[in-house]
Amino acid sequence: MRIDLNADLGEGFGPWKMGDDGALLGIVTTANVACGFHAGDPAIMRATVRAARAQGVAVGAHPGYADLAGFGRRAVPGITEAEVENLVAYQTGAFAAICAMEGYPMTHVKTHGALGNACADDDGLAMAVGRAIKAVDPSLGFMIMPGTATERAADKLGLRPIREIYADRTYADSFNLTPRSRPDAMVHDPAEALARVIDMVVEGRITSTSGKVLRVGIDSVCVHGDTAQAVAMARHLRQGLEAAGIAVKPTLA
Repeated sequence: MRIDLNADLGEGFGPWKMGDDGALLGIVTTANVACGFHAGDPAIMRATVRAARAQGVAVGAHPGYADLAGFGRRAVPGITEAEVENLVAYQTGAFAAICAMEGYPMTHVKTHGALGNACADDDGLAMAVGRAIKAVDPSLGFMIMPGTATERAADKLGLRPIREIYADRTYADSFNLTPRSRPDAMVHDPAEALARVIDMVVEGRITSTSGKVLRVGIDSVCVHGDTAQAVAMARHLRQGLEAAGIAVKPTLA
């Protein structure tokens, strides 16, 4: 059995840094790199790709809403499918150019924050994201939340799905994440996160906060890179997965 371990990186802006990307790149096997709308900028994007290449870590575009002040975690009511398609194509294309300069091709696209949550619940928005990815490069993987609209969109469009679950988040019955406004949305204890992840990966299931068992396929595990315990969480997860006999390797390797 094998699994990918990914983190959202490059989420600083100008002189401001978020998270310890250098340490995380020594642990994870895939990096989703912010593309300048919710965080990141061209210099940070290129530096992150260069560092990932040095570590053999796969890289993908991590597009979000144009919301630097809210870190892309605020909903955008009324956004149209055409606007989402343009947002994702613009950011994915920019990241592809950065990767070309470094001679290190991107492998996939993963939507960020509120955009990702909206697409998981809305088939039209999920299809808009998928169309944007396919227009930029149909060979790219679409990192999706299993059981949601994004998985259906990948299937309809013939995109390779990378089915992702979260180590440090809890789930609602809808297969989507529990809203961050709830006190039980985050998992802070690395030991608890590892036990949950091993159960999800080995058994092919997510257990929601209500106790409902959601059957899913899983290719990748995400640990958020912007939390204080991110490095300790990622290291504990990798060591624990490998100790359980689960190889940690990039999904598209």
